Amino acid sequence: MRPVSAIDSVSLAVQRTKDLLFRPFNWGTYLKLGLVALITEGWGTNLRSGGNKGSRPTGGGPIINSPFDISAIKVAATIASVLLFMAFLLWLFYLVTRLRFAFFYCLVRNVKQIRPGWRALREPAGRFFRMNLVACLCYLLLLGLMALPFISGFIRLFGQWQHDGHPNLGLLLAVVLPLIPVILLMVLVAFLADLVLRDFMLPHYALENASAGEAWGWAWRAIADEKKEFFVYALLRLVLPTVALAILFMVLIVPGLLFAGAIGAVWYAIHGSFAGASGASATIGVLLQIFFGCVAFLFFLVMSIGVGGPLSTWVRAYAISFYGGRYPALGNLLNPAMHLKTDAS
Repeated sequence: MRPVSAIDSVSLAVQRTKDLLFRPFNWGTYLKLGLVALITEGWGTNLRSGGNKGSRPTGGGPIINSPFDISAIKVAATIASVLLFMAFLLWLFYLVTRLRFAFFYCLVRNVKQIRPGWRALREPAGRFFRMNLVACLCYLLLLGLMALPFISGFIRLFGQWQHDGHPNLGLLLAVVLPLIPVILLMVLVAFLADLVLRDFMLPHYALENASAGEAWGWAWRAIADEKKEFFVYALLRLVLPTVALAILFMVLIVPGLLFAGAIGAVWYAIHGSFAGASGASATIGVLLQIFFGCVAFLFFLVMSIGVGGPLSTWVRAYAISFYGGRYPALGNLLNPAMHLKTDAS
């Protein structure tokens, strides 16, 4: 497969997305592959945590318990809970990595079943998972080093806030403004690292079971040979999905709000009807509310897959279409007719 420019790869990715999702079209296959694409490309996998707000005391000021008042049992339970949660997150990360390899297998070979890639690429997926853990730890270390110069400023800000009861605007700006370019830089580093790992190094793991050094060597040589083309690719890889998401949001915001309002109205009507009920009637009311809540969840899930599935599939297809011309083992799978022609000659 000859090298294709970053711009021309856009249409190739569209074609490969159509072949995988729509030719032939089957609703079950479409929803399955669309869900896997959403999970592996990260559109629906952001984990957000929220804190619980304690009630304010009725006295003259906040009551702050000393950290040394915590019992040993609570400390042990907290540590165990944190470790258990971290183990769960690592397990999820591993499953997503396996799915990324399985979905890569589907796109490269135009296979609509997840199981073949899940089984065939288990070993390289596990090695890629471990390499990503090392990369994450290095990123966190870099993040900590970048944050060190700002710690003293935040300590002063917190001390002044505790003393005066309100933040000093000048001190707040002096601490936050220099932090903005650092945050932007770290976001850029994270994006580029993810781009290199998933778009350029993963194919070497999947197709040749390469080591981290071998995969990085291939990717670095390709980038060094075509710096401008890879820059255009990275720019389009960031801009095109963002623009597409913005357009989809503007198109679907009104229908989504109308549907959400209708579901909310039905739920409120059921809740009001059974507000004073007891016994079996109260149970029926709760079950009806749960039922309509599940219907709403399934509807939004199907809509998310229907809209985001093709976009997420295109993102991965765009990566392999562009890099396939720079990596022969991948290009031969994407264009087998050209590979056979080359062998015959």
